[in-house]
Amino acid sequence: MRLTPVVLVIISLLATSFSPPGQKASGWVSLLDKDLSQWESYLSYAHRADYNGKIPTDASGAPLKPIGYNKDDTHVFSVLTEPGGPVLRVSGEKYGCLFTRQEYDNYHLTLQVKWGTQTYEPRKTKLRDSGILYHSIGEAGAEYWRSWMLSQEFQIMEGHMGDFWCQANSAIDIRSFQSEGVMNRVADEKQPFGAFGKGNDYYCMRSANYESPAGQWTTLELICFEGKSLHIVNGHVVMVLKDSRYTKPDGQDVPMRRGKIQLQSEAAEVFYRDIRIKPLDAMPKAYAALF
Repeated sequence: MRLTPVVLVIISLLATSFSPPGQKASGWVSLLDKDLSQWESYLSYAHRADYNGKIPTDASGAPLKPIGYNKDDTHVFSVLTEPGGPVLRVSGEKYGCLFTRQEYDNYHLTLQVKWGTQTYEPRKTKLRDSGILYHSIGEAGAEYWRSWMLSQEFQIMEGHMGDFWCQANSAIDIRSFQSEGVMNRVADEKQPFGAFGKGNDYYCMRSANYESPAGQWTTLELICFEGKSLHIVNGHVVMVLKDSRYTKPDGQDVPMRRGKIQLQSEAAEVFYRDIRIKPLDAMPKAYAALF
């Protein structure tokens, strides 16, 4: 049957209207496929419980070399084929990360996360842990665990989805209650911005716990626009951040608004699915007033 131009246009419009989630027609781009084609990996060490921030050593005291880039022979990172689409499994057995080949700025990232059952030293008796590291720049191994790039952290931890950590010499301002003694800052969108980084606090707790029950998927969203960012858990904003930057050794602050995205391997098994990203040309109106 020969189709007229009008019919062809209608078919084209219908195809666009019903494009599946994660496709470019909707603005979203999927970052997960069976070959991890948009990612590279870095692995450092299988850290021990007595790790103290120094380069690990062998039995003779000689420093050990990290495993390095794209040398995942033990399949710390693998993709499972599931009926609903690919699922990334991070075993957690060795510290390290997957990181995007591409750098991003001004974007909305969304993914779903669920815990596995395996844990390893030094987290055998601690909460299961992972994280999204954003605006990642430089070489891996720049921070305490010698496993990740200079970056800002969207914490993924049991009961602590959406916490923040400075990675290496990163800095940022967060709406939060002030710290007091051994008490950390706690995020609150009605509080003034407080500084995090060198010479200040370096860790902030999320405003509340919105993690899904054990065994269920938790949806996380990270919105970044011109140095501002939002940590969102199951639709709830749990942290408001601005002025992303890093501090040079001479004390000068440098804006840090663009970089790669890392997913951590941190001694706990974790699964990710539906990892998608889309560019932004403005902070979404629903959130603009938070700044």
